[in-house]
Amino acid sequence: MDLRDLKRYVSFGENFYIEFKRRTPQPDRLAKEVIAFANARGGKVFVGVDDDGTIRGVKDAEEERFALRQALDAHCDPDVEVSILAVPIARRREVIVVDVPESLFKPHYLVGVTNGSGRSRTAYVRVADQSIEASREAIRLMKHERNPKDVRFEFGDKERTLMRYLDRHEQITVEAFARLVDIPRRRASQTLVLLAKADLLRLHPNERADYFTLAYDVE
Repeated sequence: MDLRDLKRYVSFGENFYIEFKRRTPQPDRLAKEVIAFANARGGKVFVGVDDDGTIRGVKDAEEERFALRQALDAHCDPDVEVSILAVPIARRREVIVVDVPESLFKPHYLVGVTNGSGRSRTAYVRVADQSIEASREAIRLMKHERNPKDVRFEFGDKERTLMRYLDRHEQITVEAFARLVDIPRRRASQTLVLLAKADLLRLHPNERADYFTLAYDVE
């Protein structure tokens, strides 16, 4: 990637595949963005670019790259394979580009320390231009994607009610499905995830609440 390529990417603004950072953020914040891209469809983190797209660069690219590697090694579980390169933009100033491919080993988790003892593990996914915490349903589907197995289920009254609802309303949350057919949330979640594993439904991560649609209605 050269300066022309860099400017082209930056012109798109932050989106599902692109994240800007003015400077190297706190290690866990950087790892969060990388994990979200790896758990989604991949993307790029540009260090040395303002939120508004102003390209400023960083002074010590080697030091920044070392800090990035340290952050990822310390906070990603399992490890995320990335490519890190520096794009010169002026004398002694470069933009660091962290290229994150979609992972074959989802889900990846952000590992941190909680209250000085113990380790926390949180998965993230990319939604629009944000990295959000992955729902339990999203994590289950990522695990299935990593190790797919044949899915068997009985298509009963509750499933038929769900399909009729989606024909009219297009989308449904776990909570809404639980209310619709009067079952506990946990069972509603299991049913929706099972239908998604069978490629009848598709999960859409959302900052407010994930929702499901009919898979054949999604482009």
